[in-house]
Amino acid sequence: MMSTLEIIPIPHTLEATVRVPGSKSMTNRALLLAALSSGKTRITNALFSDDTQIFADALQTLGFDVQLLPDQIEMRLTGLGGNIPTKQARLFCGNAGTAARFLSAFLTIGHGEYVLDGDARMRERPIGDLVTALTQLGAIVEMSPSNGLPVKIMASGLPGGLTRMAGDISSQFLSALLMISPYAQKPVEIKLTTGLNSKPYVNLTLAMMCDFGVEIERKGYEYFAIHPANYQSKGTYSIESDASAASYFFAAPAICSGTVRLEHISRRSKQGDIAFLDILQKMGCTVTEGTDHVEVTGSADLRGLEADMRDIPDTAQTLAALAPFASTPTTIKGIASARTKETDRVSATCSELTRLGVKVEEHPDGMTIHPCKSIQPATIKTYNDHRMAMAFSLIGLRVPGLTIENVGCVSKTFPNFFEVLETLR
Repeated sequence: MMSTLEIIPIPHTLEATVRVPGSKSMTNRALLLAALSSGKTRITNALFSDDTQIFADALQTLGFDVQLLPDQIEMRLTGLGGNIPTKQARLFCGNAGTAARFLSAFLTIGHGEYVLDGDARMRERPIGDLVTALTQLGAIVEMSPSNGLPVKIMASGLPGGLTRMAGDISSQFLSALLMISPYAQKPVEIKLTTGLNSKPYVNLTLAMMCDFGVEIERKGYEYFAIHPANYQSKGTYSIESDASAASYFFAAPAICSGTVRLEHISRRSKQGDIAFLDILQKMGCTVTEGTDHVEVTGSADLRGLEADMRDIPDTAQTLAALAPFASTPTTIKGIASARTKETDRVSATCSELTRLGVKVEEHPDGMTIHPCKSIQPATIKTYNDHRMAMAFSLIGLRVPGLTIENVGCVSKTFPNFFEVLETLR
């Protein structure tokens, strides 16, 4: 039976200090880059969640020495310089998009036969453009008729060459190609046939590749050239606190007033979702930065705005939870790609706001949310999407009678989210 949780409003202004777990995006990239390197890497402040566990388990199944030390918030991995020990494996990715996309590309540089599958939702999520791009580079990959998982990879090393791919489905496709391309047999050129969504995630990929000793040639976000190279183990690689997870706590004082400090994160973060702070400032909040923390103070006059969130779609639900408390309407646009995430996040967000009595208009690439003075009590459906559960819980910090169903879905990226939320009291 799925568990539910009623969020009890906080009757006072906030005055809290919070620390959120390490970044999922950085942890899974670090695992892949460490596996591709030669030698041992300690990944500190690593995220321990469903998505990172799936990725680490897959690497272990493929024959890598991966040690998980949750008490020390640390992972240790011995990289094999582009070699994959196991020659035959069947890997299960659940609904972990990064694991499915990164592993699909990674396995093509191996030598053997591999099958990659996921749960029912992951089978619906697109992977066809990545498979096509890998095939253009000489990989042999068979895909299900639905253009999703399962995929079968008959690997004998990746030849390389020129590939073309769209950039408007998922930036994870490009990130996956970029990270494995140094181990192709000849140089790889990637040309994008459309504009790129979620550019900050590709910036993160490039920055972390550079951290591990590989730089590439590029022309904006249209063309990338990667020459054969070897990643170098960092010895120790520290993961930043997760900016997507931090967004909920950045937003809390905008709803409840008061101040919340987030530790071990800064506006100099490699993660694009730190730009959510810019949105809060435009809405009237005050943002103060220290050497290793950020503080957000709420405003008595929270203003609505129009926000193009194509580069930070994972924080769109956080903004949607804030919007009913603003004095003017809020329009979120540029997030058509969010329809192919853990759920159709545009449709799901609109449905649950409507359930609360909020007037909302759904658009193909976003929504317009109107101020609401009397939000109704309701049980919020999460659609098994961790971001639905975390974002809508914020509304319950101010509005009585709000219950979140299937709260366990937060284990995907932030297993102790509701315990940390309680510390705001």
